Parts: sequence; C-alpha cells; structure tokens
Amino acid sequence: MSHIEDELNSQPDCWTRAAAQAAHSGGTLPEPGERVAIVGCGTSYFMAQAAAVLRESAGQGETDAFAASEFPHGRSYDRVVALTRSGTTTEVLDLLGQLRGGARTTAVTADPDTPVMTTADDIVVLDFADERSVVQTRFATSALTLLRAHLGLHTEAAVADVRTALSTPLPGGLVDCDQWTFLGRGWTVGLASEAGLKMREASLSWTEAYPAMEYRHGPISVTTRSTATWMFGEAPDGLAEQVRDTGALWIEGTLDPLAELVRAQRLAVAVAARRGLDPDRPRHLTRSVILTP
Repeated sequence: MSHIEDELNSQPDCWTRAAAQAAHSGGTLPEPGERVAIVGCGTSYFMAQAAAVLRESAGQGETDAFAASEFPHGRSYDRVVALTRSGTTTEVLDLLGQLRGGARTTAVTADPDTPVMTTADDIVVLDFADERSVVQTRFATSALTLLRAHLGLHTEAAVADVRTALSTPLPGGLVDCDQWTFLGRGWTVGLASEAGLKMREASLSWTEAYPAMEYRHGPISVTTRSTATWMFGEAPDGLAEQVRDTGALWIEGTLDPLAELVRAQRLAVAVAARRGLDPDRPRHLTRSVILTP
C-alpha cells in the first residue's frame, strides 16, 4: 500500500481528533467578530477558501482567503491564520515574519519541529495528521475539520460519511474517463479546486474546477462523453440534465462535501495506479516549496 492510501484511509480517526482539539483551542483560533484572513499555498490555499466562506456564512465575522504570496498588505486584519503542513514553506514564513507586531497570527501545522513554531504568535499542531506522501490528503481535511469544529459546524455525520466514502466502490466508469471537472458552491468551491489539484498531482490528469453556476458560461463547451462532472454539494437546478445531455458522466455528491473530497482522493490514487504512476512522488513536486535566493 502506498503512503497516500494509508493516509487517506486514516481520515475518520484524524477528523475525530481534530474536532476534539478544536474544543480545547483556547484563544489560538479566531474569535467571533474578529476580521480574519486565512492563507496557505496549494492545497492549503483551497482549504483556506473553504474555511473563509464557512466562517463568514456562520456570522463569525468578515473572513478572506489568500494565497500566502498574494496577501494584501494594505488591508487590516485582527488575525491571520496560516495553514502549513510542513511549517517550512517560504511564502508562509515570509508573510508571518512581515506581519510580526501587527495582526495576531496563528499557524496550523503538522510538524512541531519547524520554523513556523517561532514565527507565528499562536500554534495549533496536528501532528497525528502529518504525512509521508508528497500529496496532501489527511492534513488538509483535518485542518478544515478543526476549523469547522471551531465554528460548531462539524458533526459525527461527517465522520460517518467519510467512512462511507472510504468503504464503498467509486461510481462505475469514473476511472475510465479522460477528463474530470469538479464543481462547487459556496464553501465547496474550494473543495472542488482541491479535488482537481489532487487529480493533477497524483495522476497527471486533465482536470478543471469551477463554481457550479460558472460551468455553463463556457467550460461546458469542452464536455464530452469521456468527461466526468462531479458536483460537491447541491447542484443548481437543471445543471445535471445539461451535463447529461452532453453525454458526460454526472456524479452527484450525496455525502458531506468534505467526505466527497475523500472520494476524489481515492479516484486520484485509482487513476494513478491504472497509469502506472507512483502517487506518493508526483512529477516535479516536493513535500514543501522552499525558495532559495
């Protein structure tokens, strides 16, 4: 079994532990009313997008999400939350250093022995969700579970759904497609983007991701019989029928959207296996992006 398979299968336990940790986070995570920015790189950026929409929709306060390299320094925030599995990513460490003495910063990381431990004001360590695979699975979903639980939005039903996502077969014909498109609405737009990234990283696949309503504004034109279009959350009225009319395979997300992301992780591994690829070591990628002068 590859590292990524072992790690994605451990997610039910990781989510339970992350939710329990959220209950004891004290003042390390955003308080209601704070103006917050959540940042990350790659997978962590997409999790930041999802968390920002969840927090603002829950009435907890204005919340933005940025790639760490694109943080708008002209804006004022009460707290900046950085998601960083490795704790060594150059853009994240640079940003936290620049923010020192200004907005309070919190880093959510998997490794307690990295520079981020002394760069951020507050630290949340999810060491049980660390990974050996270059491709992120359980850290990303555990970090988002931590933030969902902190907002009171995590339930045991989500854990039950992720067990279902791991134990039931993927939809027939899904692995045989040549193109995969992932769609989301609200907080699941970030999940759709992450599903697309997972497929590109692990299986070198042609994937796209869009807000569901935007799919009809051009992207549907490239949809064919070899396309799978996967909806995270409730689909807009009429979209499923339009996709089916193209001959594409329509996948309706029926589980908790974060559990649907786990199904997409499984798909990435399955397609990689079919193509003879090692999903633990994707082409041109490393566990952490560390830029040198």
